[in-house]
Amino acid sequence: MDHKEEKSEVSERLDRLNKLEKIQETSNAYPSKTKKTNSIKDVLDNFLELEKEKKEITITGRLLSLRTHGNLSFANIKDSSHSIQLAFSKNELGADGYKSFVKLIDMADFLEVSGVCFVTHKGENSILVKSYNLLSKALLPLPDKWHGLKDEEERLRKRYLDLLLNDELRDIFIKKSKFWQVTRDFLIKKGFFEVETPILETTTGGAEARPFKTHHNDFDLNVYLRISVGELWQKRLMAAGFEKTFEIGRVFRNEGSSPDHLQEFTNMEFYWAYANYEDGMELSQELYREIAVQVFGTTKFNTRGYEYDLNDEWKKIDYRDEVLKQTGIDILSAKESEMKAKLDELKVKYDGDNRERLMDTLWKFCRKNIAGPAFLINHPKIVSPLAKAKEDDPELTERFQIIIAGSEIGNGYSELNNPVEQRKRFEEQQKLIDRGDDEAMMPDWEFVEMLEHGMPPTCGFGFGERLFAFLVDKPVRETTLFPLLKPKNND
Repeated sequence: MDHKEEKSEVSERLDRLNKLEKIQETSNAYPSKTKKTNSIKDVLDNFLELEKEKKEITITGRLLSLRTHGNLSFANIKDSSHSIQLAFSKNELGADGYKSFVKLIDMADFLEVSGVCFVTHKGENSILVKSYNLLSKALLPLPDKWHGLKDEEERLRKRYLDLLLNDELRDIFIKKSKFWQVTRDFLIKKGFFEVETPILETTTGGAEARPFKTHHNDFDLNVYLRISVGELWQKRLMAAGFEKTFEIGRVFRNEGSSPDHLQEFTNMEFYWAYANYEDGMELSQELYREIAVQVFGTTKFNTRGYEYDLNDEWKKIDYRDEVLKQTGIDILSAKESEMKAKLDELKVKYDGDNRERLMDTLWKFCRKNIAGPAFLINHPKIVSPLAKAKEDDPELTERFQIIIAGSEIGNGYSELNNPVEQRKRFEEQQKLIDRGDDEAMMPDWEFVEMLEHGMPPTCGFGFGERLFAFLVDKPVRETTLFPLLKPKNND
């Protein structure tokens, strides 16, 4: 905002404050109750009948436009369902009532209006206002629909205005709500039981990520915000006798932001006893197709230049073979120095120099060449500390990831339920932590104790709201109602 615009806004606010003072001399500018009888969509859906009956209705909403022509004014009012044109006339409101409207009411004010339906000479369905009440006086104007809120951070900071003026953006969040509801309904129909597990944990399990840490004053100990949707807790429920559980909830990872990553987001995870990763692949494929059809009405998508159809065959891609094909590196036999040299040659940055991180970085270079939909399978054990090893090749695991548009958009595996093997893998993760890897998985020794009591064979799977962002082809921050922003510097 330049100095001239800032001065104009200050002047506008002072003018509206003066109007507010005059209004409050005779009435309440912020009443708590309305006499609303219809939503605007109700009115439009039944317009012909209401016009014929000359039935007086009362609607509420915010004024988004206002045009005065002598003794007649037109406004556009919008509620959460739709918008409609209003006509205010001196004949209907009387001289004093019309004068008060013209002098004291502004765009952005919330009104309650009562009137009858009529069609203008231009053929527009409208309401002829018989009376009105101010519900909330806006002290600041709305941004210009065509020129305001073009700065990305300003749009996100003033999301309430962005949503008000951008119907396409509102539609995204309506779809997002349906996205999670379809997911929930699908799993419940399949016999899964919805659960809630702790957000505060003494160890973070279920993923490899840097956690947020805080302090529990009553217990006087450090705790962490969870980095998965209760993976180790839901597995405890498998041991407790539940056979199908799921949770949809918030997850927190203290990592960098990108078009595909936020520090706080929503994930879904399900756990299915007496099933393995092949069962999980079949169910997750069915779920993705159900989401596509129910939420978007299609299985064909274009995300960041990748075209794909979720109704196509989902190919199975071997982790080791794909990296070898694209880079010439055999990740199971290559030395760390060879991996580093190849990454340097490819001009790919990598964090950490342990074998697990180098292997994972090589794969991430390769995945961008895969449009999908596809299943990535046969992950090495070193990058899958909670997945069960394959019986025919113990260096690989029964794990799958869903690949769409060059990214991993879903992760599942046959859960490791051998307590002896799980202990060994946690010990390896602890060595990584001791060497400074702050994304290695924290060992949870109470979880190992649970495994010693016995957990049935189980498949676990999860995806996050990044799947939705990919299907609408928007950065994940754009599909988050209120992403975290740094406080504005008002100095």
